[in-house]
Amino acid sequence: MGGAFVGVANDSSATWWNPAGLAAGPFFDLSLGWASSDIGEEPPARRERSAWVAAVTPPVGFSYYRLKTADIGAFRPIAPDGAGREDRRVAVPAWALSASQIGVTLVHTLVSGLHAGTTLKYMRLSGLETELQGTAGNDASGFLDQAGRLDAGDSLATFDLDIGVLGVHRGFRLGGVVRNLGQAEAGPVMLHRQVRLGAAWETEAGTIPLTLALDADARGYTTPYGDRRVVAFGGEGWAFARRVGIRAGARFNTVGSEERALTAGASLAVRPGVFVEGYLVRGGSRDERGWGIAARASF
Repeated sequence: MGGAFVGVANDSSATWWNPAGLAAGPFFDLSLGWASSDIGEEPPARRERSAWVAAVTPPVGFSYYRLKTADIGAFRPIAPDGAGREDRRVAVPAWALSASQIGVTLVHTLVSGLHAGTTLKYMRLSGLETELQGTAGNDASGFLDQAGRLDAGDSLATFDLDIGVLGVHRGFRLGGVVRNLGQAEAGPVMLHRQVRLGAAWETEAGTIPLTLALDADARGYTTPYGDRRVVAFGGEGWAFARRVGIRAGARFNTVGSEERALTAGASLAVRPGVFVEGYLVRGGSRDERGWGIAARASF
């Protein structure tokens, strides 16, 4: 859905998108997944990989995210240039970082239809040897967007928290989240505070299941890849008695390089409450290419 999920946040990914969403979601939701993204074809380029698992049952949720990212900074010769011999080169990471996050999410209903939640998180980041192939998350999981640079072998650990609110009235949902409230800082790494607002509209029971959503960053923030202030929108529809879900969206960075990306995804219910899901993303200004797969059980 292009990353427009703060106002929706109706499954275990609410531990990331908006912790208040746990109160308006299913009784139990478990998901695990893996994602890959490459930004740019020629150096300097960026490679990212991520994996995650999250389990929630209101009023509590648990999550673990593992991400790796690398900047591909230059080509390195792997064979000398000589008569009758091709000069072969390979792109190697100029910088690489690994990060993991363990989160505990708590949610509370303030009044009917108004919920508040927080994700308390422990984060560990490590610099990787540049000879290794770089690997970390996607835009949906990208807490590395705010990370500084660590040298190979360096590591640090820190605590921070996210807070969120969500209001639900009939088919309308309005939410907000503040990530990295404490702006944790250690060594060269600082997790800048992010403020994001989201709105969503869902068709009511008895009609075709459809969700439309819009997200917007309320303030810009700085990353190693430039400034970001994102607007995202997307939609989701279900057919065949909620056995097949189709979604699509787009996101736009309104500052800095002003990159943009289009997304599409689908869910298939292999049995009631058990889904196999996937998505694709294609970018604009820096030729982003990414995909992800996940399995989810929801009851």
